[in-house]
Amino acid sequence: MKNKLAFLLVAVLLLLAACGTGSDKESSTKTETDNKGTEEAKTYKIGVTQIVEHPSLDAAYKGFQAAFEEAGIKAEFIYNTANGDNNANMSIAQKLVGDQVDLIFANSTPSAQAAKSATNDIPIVFTSVTDAVDAQLIDSMEAPGGNVTGTIDLHPDTIANTVAFIKNELGAKKVGTIYNSGEQNSVAQIAQVKQALTEAGLELVEASVATSAEVKQATESLVGKVDALYIVTDNTVVSALESVIDVAKTNSLPTMVGELDSVARGGLGAYGFEYYDIGYEAGQMALKILEEGKSPSEVPAAYPANLKLVINKGTADSLGIEIKDAWNAEVK
Repeated sequence: MKNKLAFLLVAVLLLLAACGTGSDKESSTKTETDNKGTEEAKTYKIGVTQIVEHPSLDAAYKGFQAAFEEAGIKAEFIYNTANGDNNANMSIAQKLVGDQVDLIFANSTPSAQAAKSATNDIPIVFTSVTDAVDAQLIDSMEAPGGNVTGTIDLHPDTIANTVAFIKNELGAKKVGTIYNSGEQNSVAQIAQVKQALTEAGLELVEASVATSAEVKQATESLVGKVDALYIVTDNTVVSALESVIDVAKTNSLPTMVGELDSVARGGLGAYGFEYYDIGYEAGQMALKILEEGKSPSEVPAAYPANLKLVINKGTADSLGIEIKDAWNAEVK
């Protein structure tokens, strides 16, 4: 009898122990689920490399950041500018790779080229790049390939429309331009401008610079040789645009520019788009890569949308140029 009671007691204790183990396991699983539910969202480390500071590139960077903010995605932006120095540009790219950032935002052609040369693994999203294929950043707009994609800062119709305006509305025969021959994006644009001007029966007169300190003298060298100026989106020249505008104003030279921020700074006009918008779109591309797990090779590169003509009324008035309704221009 005692043996039977002892056996029953042991059996009951074993049964209770088994029930307790199951209860503990269930409690542990629930706690894990709760922890996952309250787990903080990842904060991405974004390396930012920008060749130089000027309003257009700065606006693109703001647009890029806004894409993250509006999506509610946390990010630490590690901002770097090379101040126009290509050696510093390479050092920045290498440092960002060493910092093991999650993604590199390259704001300009030289910045994107340096970043690509520094890594084949970290995703790179560029903006403010004129010809990404010619710069050997991507294979094609539709299928970028590799670890790079982004947004272009030259609408296919920008140059053709600007040249037509210079010929038909300004009546110019000889057009001057200043650019840095060391900037691949500028060389590509100047080649397109020259072709468009030649086809329109106009002549291009070039002046090249290596630094922003040379811009004023280069502009002065064109005085008396040209009827108008066309300044493309060259980072070196745009960073010193006031030097161009001062010389142009003194000598009554109408100056068409390559982007809208330069109109606000005194250029006569531009067929352009907002750099903030292409930066924002680049930010959306970055989110597809970081949040959706897409490879940059799967995210097509994009041209800017919403091309429009913007005229600086103050500059037009100082040149005695009447703003025509037929231009369908936005006047500022």
